[in-house]
Amino acid sequence: MALNVRQIAEEIVAREGGYVNDPDDPGGATNHGVTIHTMRRLGLDLDGDGDVDAGDVKRLSRAQALDIFLEHYFHGPRIADLPEPLWSTVFDMYVNSGNNAVKILQRLLCDMGWSVSVDGAIGPQTIGATAEAFASAADHMVDAYGIARRNYYFRLADGRAQSRKYVRTRAGGKGGWIRRAEEFIAPRYHLTEAEFEERVAAWG
Repeated sequence: MALNVRQIAEEIVAREGGYVNDPDDPGGATNHGVTIHTMRRLGLDLDGDGDVDAGDVKRLSRAQALDIFLEHYFHGPRIADLPEPLWSTVFDMYVNSGNNAVKILQRLLCDMGWSVSVDGAIGPQTIGATAEAFASAADHMVDAYGIARRNYYFRLADGRAQSRKYVRTRAGGKGGWIRRAEEFIAPRYHLTEAEFEERVAAWG
């Protein structure tokens, strides 16, 4: 394969950073981007004490995180069956937000005129529709997905005040979620400072 998927995973781990346990983050205790919920689902009791808690999250190694991402966030969801240019952004979003990454793609396909179920699963219907959409708009699909992803983050923050700190910094600039989404969007589609301020103005 032309793209090195492990390299993509390594970039995601670097983007995610180390151990955090932010009370405002529904993901809970997280290390290298792997949440405590994922570790419990996989039964990763790394200290062998019979449960999976924050102590196990802290023990998770970078190499273990890479393997989890590749198996459960790339190969498992069948991201490899999508057009290759979409791999990096959909994989990154899947790590960040689970199957919402696929729902964003499916809603985008519906907006483009394809009839697909918005169920968060990559099956024959989504694979076929994505291939057709990409063939018809190859120069725009990656940007369109990234913009849809950015809008998803804005909508989350619209509805949940605790999430706004991930969208807007204390100084009023673009927060981590928006900067992350825009890493996968061509610069000409990045929000200007004025556009960003207008979008979040209603938050006060």
